[in-house]
Amino acid sequence: MFRRIDALLGNLDDFPIGARVVERLPVASSAMTRRLLRLPSSIGDLGLMLEGTERIRDGDVLVADATRVIAVEVIPDEVLVAYPDSIAQAVEIAHALGNRHVPVIREGDTIVIGYAGALEELLERSGVRYERIVRVLERPFVYAHAPHVHE
Repeated sequence: MFRRIDALLGNLDDFPIGARVVERLPVASSAMTRRLLRLPSSIGDLGLMLEGTERIRDGDVLVADATRVIAVEVIPDEVLVAYPDSIAQAVEIAHALGNRHVPVIREGDTIVIGYAGALEELLERSGVRYERIVRVLERPFVYAHAPHVHE
């Protein structure tokens, strides 16, 4: 059976669960960029078809009936969180990451990047304080698609 989902019903953070069973559907953080998504569930495949700029995030409720609540569970990513000590250090590391076309997420004064050994070495060499952690991203890494050439 296939069930079309046109809108999110809320988020587990404040959704009334009551005595219902919660079913979490695991998705990669990259799925948070998608408007169309097919997810298998206990009631059959769910076809997510969101309008406009609305996208899923961890805990979003897709289905709620008398016995169950079905929600998205974003799979944690291994990331590097850099803590630049100055604007100069932030610009230097941002420039180096940009030259490598690495997508970043800025959170306050920190820079979050997906884990890769070469990027960890870059942070180590640059002297930027950082930590390697596994966590659920609140928003996905987005790759910029700006055509350009290197001469």
